[in-house]
Amino acid sequence: MNTRYCTSLLLFVFSSVVMADEPLVLKVWPDEAPGEQGDIGDEQAQPPRGDGNPIIRLTNVTQPTITVYRPEKDKDTGAAVLICPGGGYSILAWDLEGTEVADWLNSIGVTGIVLKYRVPRRKDREKHDAPLQDAQRAMSLVRSHADEWGIDTNRIGILGFSAGGHLSATAATNYDKRHYEAIDKVDQESCRPNFAVLVYPAYLVEGEGLAPEIRVTSETPQTFFAHAGDDRIGAENSIGMYLALKKVNVPAELHVFASGGHGFGLRPSDHPASTWPQRCEQWMQSRGFLDKPSK
Repeated sequence: MNTRYCTSLLLFVFSSVVMADEPLVLKVWPDEAPGEQGDIGDEQAQPPRGDGNPIIRLTNVTQPTITVYRPEKDKDTGAAVLICPGGGYSILAWDLEGTEVADWLNSIGVTGIVLKYRVPRRKDREKHDAPLQDAQRAMSLVRSHADEWGIDTNRIGILGFSAGGHLSATAATNYDKRHYEAIDKVDQESCRPNFAVLVYPAYLVEGEGLAPEIRVTSETPQTFFAHAGDDRIGAENSIGMYLALKKVNVPAELHVFASGGHGFGLRPSDHPASTWPQRCEQWMQSRGFLDKPSK
């Protein structure tokens, strides 16, 4: 075997390994997303904001995608979570509340799937209408690939932050009412998450009760909540939905931490709220979502 051939073979093998490690990106919709009017500009990343550790902020999303991050094979539990970054339905905090969350989920053996849903808010539509279509379709899309990706269809959750928390809660309470006309076999798959994780969710309460789109019933997926007591988006959002779940005997766990503010993601700090990932992992373990499949 000559040297040139050996070198070429090694380069091929190396490039194949690198490509295998790259996350898979899939379009949520086979064609144009439903209801789009062509009045949104080109997708773009807004200028970084913040000191020292800036956040990637995406906007003008018209082509929703899912990006699939798989854990190492020896860690893989077969569980998966669809991740909905926050950003007030205006932008997506792509790394802070998206890719960094996928990395953490991978570390505990869970496939992390980041949803790039449509922002900003569409004219003459409810703030969450187009994103809910994207989330429902994405959940069904994940289920349609479950065998291929080694995912247990009984352990597919949804996790969201702030507006993404509202989107996750809305998806978890509206799975019985698909918000678009079914278009193919993907839509024959359920869009119901098996569990939800809501981190400083916004917009869940209106007046003295839950927002009308948060339709809690005894069939709502079990839910974990994390909120800081000093969050400008009041912890009442998490508390209100937690109490509604408790009333109908849906298992739920609520953490309201003394401090942490809003938008902390998973980045470490001196605030108690930064411990929420450990509490969430313990909850997922206790509920059986991190159990490795029997061989």
